[in-house]
Amino acid sequence: MYQYFNGLVIREGTEGIPAEKVEKLFEDAGWVRNTPDWQKEKFSLIFKNSTWAFTVWDQNEMIGMVRVISDQIMAANIMDLAVLSEYRGKGIGQKLVQLCVQKLPHGDWFAHTSANNFSFYDKCGFEVKDLSQNGTCSYYGYIQARKDGHR
Repeated sequence: MYQYFNGLVIREGTEGIPAEKVEKLFEDAGWVRNTPDWQKEKFSLIFKNSTWAFTVWDQNEMIGMVRVISDQIMAANIMDLAVLSEYRGKGIGQKLVQLCVQKLPHGDWFAHTSANNFSFYDKCGFEVKDLSQNGTCSYYGYIQARKDGHR
């Protein structure tokens, strides 16, 4: 499945994601550098072992991604959300989080991130309990379910 967002293409799926494109995003985010050749396969394997994933493309360039690990019933974890520096601030990250939450709208969502990203997840509807600590932002589906009149 794919859809358009502000002239970009968002693809859903965990297969066929090129390792070199993921590595470029990770390098831009400051998560890796100088990855040895024998380890580069991990950048595609992380997707094969994920429950859901979305990638964002500008022509042939992958400019954003998110991957999720979930039991697909009660809880889900956003493991990696990255958008290339020059594309940040255009709503791409928020769109990716929205697409994730739609997969399990009344489930409990967690985002493993650092404190400098808490305000982003707060804008996406996640609860941030302690801004002074690195850790997890959470989006409790039961809160949304109550708002929607389901609980």
